[in-house]
Amino acid sequence: MFSPALRNRQRILAGLASAAARPAGDAPAAPTAGPAGAEYAALLAVLHEAVRGLSDIASHEARQPKKAELAKTFADWIEGVLAADQPVQDEILIVNMIWAIDYRDFDYALRLADFALRHGLAMPERYNRTLACFLAEDVAELALKEPGSIAHDVLVRIYALTGKADMPDPAKAKLMKALGRSWVARADDFNPGADNAPAGGAMAYLAEALDCFKRALALDEKCGVKTDIKTLEKRLAPAPSS
Repeated sequence: MFSPALRNRQRILAGLASAAARPAGDAPAAPTAGPAGAEYAALLAVLHEAVRGLSDIASHEARQPKKAELAKTFADWIEGVLAADQPVQDEILIVNMIWAIDYRDFDYALRLADFALRHGLAMPERYNRTLACFLAEDVAELALKEPGSIAHDVLVRIYALTGKADMPDPAKAKLMKALGRSWVARADDFNPGADNAPAGGAMAYLAEALDCFKRALALDEKCGVKTDIKTLEKRLAPAPSS
């Protein structure tokens, strides 16, 4: 671990690196000159060595606690970047966002994602996707694979961050499908006595779910929501009059 003095220096230099960037447009390249550039290069070398070390761990599950531990090395630099709030390409921040998703710290991941999306940061070339597409698709796939593993509010926040972004329709359909199933789960767990209970009760949640499924189907006919739609249409149909 770095000393408190060095951690403070990293925060300051990260702020200087961001402040030197252009204020608008796609994020420019990270600085290479001056103390900030030297510090970024040094930390980037540490990051690349960490990535190589992780690749030596065969188990994806075993990598996650290691990523959480490694993230502490870069936390002070990232805090400096966030505090400066200026557009500059930063692979350290992006990789830590990806790691945070892997070790399930979604609050941290979305904090970094919000910054990266606002300032036009790019994913590393090896991912072959935009940041918005990666965020929407990867978290949606996890939510669909492991129902209940992603909090509903996390999916809502991801939709708010990525809903208007350009990405392949099947990727966006996955997010709408995951969000729809999350709304259904909320309806199934509905507590009418809760302070935040909607006026329409569980049916309001089901209506939201149906809208999500229909949107997913419009985006990708093969996304696997036709049965979900039929089931919800039956649940939402008015009861026959006696």
